[in-house]
Amino acid sequence: MTEVTDFKELIISRFGEFVKSLNGSSPVLVNSIRNEALESFSRIKLPTTKDEEWRFTNISPLLRYNFNPVVEKHEITAKEIAHFQFKNSFKNQIVFVDGIYSDRLSLSNGLDKIIKIENLSVAFNANHELFQKHYNKYAGFQDNVFSALNTAYTKDGAFIYIPDNRYIEDPILVLFISTSSNNQPLIQPRNLFIAGTNSKATIIEHYVSLEDNVYFTNAVTEIVVGDNATINHIKIQEESRSSFHISRTEIDQERNSNYESASISFGAEISREDISSRFNGEGGECTLNGLYLTDGTQLHDTHTMIDHAKPYCNSHEHFKGILDGKSRGVFNGKVMVRPNAQKTNAFQENNNIILSNEALVNTKPQLEIFADDVKCSHGATIGQLDDESMFYLKSRGIGEETARTILIHAFASDVVKSIKVDSIKKYLEDILDNRFNKES
Repeated sequence: MTEVTDFKELIISRFGEFVKSLNGSSPVLVNSIRNEALESFSRIKLPTTKDEEWRFTNISPLLRYNFNPVVEKHEITAKEIAHFQFKNSFKNQIVFVDGIYSDRLSLSNGLDKIIKIENLSVAFNANHELFQKHYNKYAGFQDNVFSALNTAYTKDGAFIYIPDNRYIEDPILVLFISTSSNNQPLIQPRNLFIAGTNSKATIIEHYVSLEDNVYFTNAVTEIVVGDNATINHIKIQEESRSSFHISRTEIDQERNSNYESASISFGAEISREDISSRFNGEGGECTLNGLYLTDGTQLHDTHTMIDHAKPYCNSHEHFKGILDGKSRGVFNGKVMVRPNAQKTNAFQENNNIILSNEALVNTKPQLEIFADDVKCSHGATIGQLDDESMFYLKSRGIGEETARTILIHAFASDVVKSIKVDSIKKYLEDILDNRFNKES
């Protein structure tokens, strides 16, 4: 059995090797940020259940492995990933294998050259003006050990820029594939999505695995939604059930911007998702929808933060969980209304269905209101499938498992139906069918 080295000690010891593997390809700005992030990573303590933000999420299983932050390139075929590309229904796809960009598997529809759909390392080396302006400006690493780890070891990810007054009709797929090789890789995608004034786009972030082996995905995504811009963001996490997934999404919203997201989580032994949005201009709209399915001994943790820093903004947040086996779910959603943010309208809700006697959910919706002319509400529910509804369906000759599936579909429908991309909606409905319809 391999001796397990202290997690932080191992990561710090491999940094020189990681920098050497870059072959001097990173500009001075990125190298400087990397070094600062490594210093923060060495200083910040790993979270424990004694920390309020992690009190229900014990990461000790993650620390049992010697994850390798220096990831080797692996080649895979288009056939191996076809299932995860939604039947190739998208014309623009950017694909990463074990966190490394694959030009051979990526697709481009010949978009205008000023529209950028490329890997982040290209933006690094081009010293792109927008990259300099926005990179690492929202997902700071001074007090977040996993953001510091990601920033120190950032090698690649997706860089998407939609210029002013442009509408990209076809969704953009960003696909992260783990080959789940046996060297327990630490995969650290870093994404930067920028929507210019009056622009509109749909971006899909999809995390998958080819094998059920141990690895750790530690992802950071920064999203800038400019004045009057609209971003529809769909994130699907269906990693290996033996893996670990920690992600952070930071959204910067400008005047009259609209950010709408759906976050779907099926995979990983332990998954943690932090989503934060800040209104930096009046008239903004933010919608966060989510669905998490857990069974066995899985644990999924969602933490959200919507910062109403400006007046006349609206937010809507609805997360749903379906838990089976001995699994655990955590939801902690915070809405902050700052003193000058009058005419705020904020709604937050978390609903959970427990399918076994041993599953458990800890939910904590929060409102912090420092303005007086606002409309804000929040709520949470935890329960089992409705007995009366089950009886009604069974009395119509529907088998118990089919009735169960129907009710689960109905429960999840609010989130699934909010997704405006038909191929993804069908993909998720099939997952629900395969997971719960044991009679089919």
